[in-house]
Amino acid sequence: MNGTQNKKCLDRCLAMAWLMLAGAAPASAQDRLQSADYLKMKSVGDVEFSPDRSRIAYSVSNNDGGGRPYSQLWITETAGGKPVRVGEEAGRGSDPVWSRDGSQIAFSGKFNDQSGILLCRADGSSLQFLAATQSSNSSALSGIGNQIAWSPDGKRIAFVSAMPGPETGIADGDPMVITRYLYKPTLTEGNTRFNDNKRLHIFVLDLASKQVKQLTDGVHDEHSIDWSPDGTELAFVSNRDSNAEQFFNHDLFAIKVSDGSIRRITATESAEYRPRWSPDGKTIAYQATRRGITDLETQMEDTHVWIVKADGSDPRELGGSVDNRQGAPEWSADGSSIYATVQERGNVRLYRWPVNGGKPEAVVDDAGSVTSFSVGKGSQVAYAFNGTQDLAQLYVKSGSSKKALTALNADLLRGKQVATTEAFTFVSNDNKHRVEAWLTRPIGVTATSKHPLIANIHGGPHGQQGPAFNFANQAYAAKGYAVVMVNYRGSTGYGQAWSDAVFRDQNGDEAQDVIYGVRAAIRRNPWIDPERLGVEGGSYGGQLSAWIVTTTPMFKAAIPRWPIINLVSYNYMTYYNMYEDMEFGVRPHVADWMDELWRRSSLRYVGNVKTPVMLMHGENDNDVPIAESEQFYIGLKDAGVEAVMVRYPREGHGLREPKHTVDMIDRSLGWYEKHFAAGK
Repeated sequence: MNGTQNKKCLDRCLAMAWLMLAGAAPASAQDRLQSADYLKMKSVGDVEFSPDRSRIAYSVSNNDGGGRPYSQLWITETAGGKPVRVGEEAGRGSDPVWSRDGSQIAFSGKFNDQSGILLCRADGSSLQFLAATQSSNSSALSGIGNQIAWSPDGKRIAFVSAMPGPETGIADGDPMVITRYLYKPTLTEGNTRFNDNKRLHIFVLDLASKQVKQLTDGVHDEHSIDWSPDGTELAFVSNRDSNAEQFFNHDLFAIKVSDGSIRRITATESAEYRPRWSPDGKTIAYQATRRGITDLETQMEDTHVWIVKADGSDPRELGGSVDNRQGAPEWSADGSSIYATVQERGNVRLYRWPVNGGKPEAVVDDAGSVTSFSVGKGSQVAYAFNGTQDLAQLYVKSGSSKKALTALNADLLRGKQVATTEAFTFVSNDNKHRVEAWLTRPIGVTATSKHPLIANIHGGPHGQQGPAFNFANQAYAAKGYAVVMVNYRGSTGYGQAWSDAVFRDQNGDEAQDVIYGVRAAIRRNPWIDPERLGVEGGSYGGQLSAWIVTTTPMFKAAIPRWPIINLVSYNYMTYYNMYEDMEFGVRPHVADWMDELWRRSSLRYVGNVKTPVMLMHGENDNDVPIAESEQFYIGLKDAGVEAVMVRYPREGHGLREPKHTVDMIDRSLGWYEKHFAAGK
């Protein structure tokens, strides 16, 4: 069958797909989400209170631009009212930072085809372009915090921008000459397989003269900036390790704005991120790890909130009493508390820690995920929240009183049924653990209906899934599919021991957690059809999807997305080569560890696969290179297994163009329906 015939066949499958849900209520385009609705969905990103807390600047992510999502900056009154967009429809904006007097906002954006630092008044008017900035695709950059900081006196703006590094000339030539260990770009890069070799540096703009002064230079990156309350220093993050190319080791520093002199604040073998000065300037809050190895891209160890005196003395782990992964810290206005997000049993909650002792408390603990926040006066917080019924929207909460300030998808979702997602637990295969999973119920379940079940496996492995609105799962549910998500061993949100439980056991008991979760869901929900099971996932979820079908034929169709297939080849092709050192405690070339990694690779057992497999991958994935999917694809073909490989142009690790996401959903459903129907 040639390519044209294949496409026609798949198109027919897509057209027939929704006619084959035996016993399920017929789907209605009017009352159920369709995959193309994703192009109309909007969500809130950055959130930032004005100094007097009367206004909130926030960004809105849009999917209708044809390429990748784009952000626009909006301003609204905290008390409510009509929001105002900053700039014209073609304008772009994010990362808002208010001046200390609340009269202006600096932000990253695009205006009249110029990209860089922009400025507007508090009401969104008088938009002007201040300074051009450059970004970098360098894989050396990870966990980056604030890129704009306003001086306390309001006269200067510090910002981060990229400059060419010493390798730029030879690496961009013909031929290209590679000298860096980290010669590949980061996971979001979709247009090239090479690091641009730029370095991030700190600049200061004088608002009166519009003159820009470069504060840092050299082969290191400096980023994640915050201005000291007395205006004399900027705190920043940099990896100054003697072997920075091969050892990820972020530390905290401060630079004196007047003369560019730099002092070190922390010196550890672990990693520190996102410093924030206390209001009195005596203390700095930050995220940090403890262990001697922290990976560039995914971390086994949970980050916690720490504080250190401004001179670098007396570092203290403030977040140690909460045994879960914590986000970037923010101070309360009076400096008595620190706020940060916490991953907790499938949710992302907002916590507050008293600095001088006392029990931390959850400030926002609704089902779903806090994706960004800003601290107001007293108990007031503004935050973006991805709840169970919609993508992230803007909320304000004071005490127990909560108010939604945006409903960006209200018109789209009006009259649409949204599927429910419920938690359940089950006993693990070794009888040692109760594992939590989440089940999204299909729309249209009746007393007699039967519905397919898809196991959607999260990546990481150190990540989590939960009740937050997931568009792809909702699109599946709208077509009568159930989706089960298992927070298997290695997941975050269940304590450090659970995250560590996958150490030296990849493609081991955590894969059994997924299988046991599927079996538990089937037994507890008689409406699930055990003859129509699918499995899918991205990154580590793709790795497990591929591994599982080498061990069992229970799934009728599989869709590994950007999966690791060969643990040996992966280590030498990815951009973050410390990953397997962290996950197995040793580098692959030591002793016989390559044999062990090969023993745990799906490719070794490709001859066992009976399940039809559709691989999906970004063409320029530098996190999990597309060669991983290519190996499995050829192996499956050699073994006589039906296999398709879908390659998405302009994509890195995961899909970022909304039209590709829509295609992924439609193509996946077509694949499932084709093979679910074939088995009946």
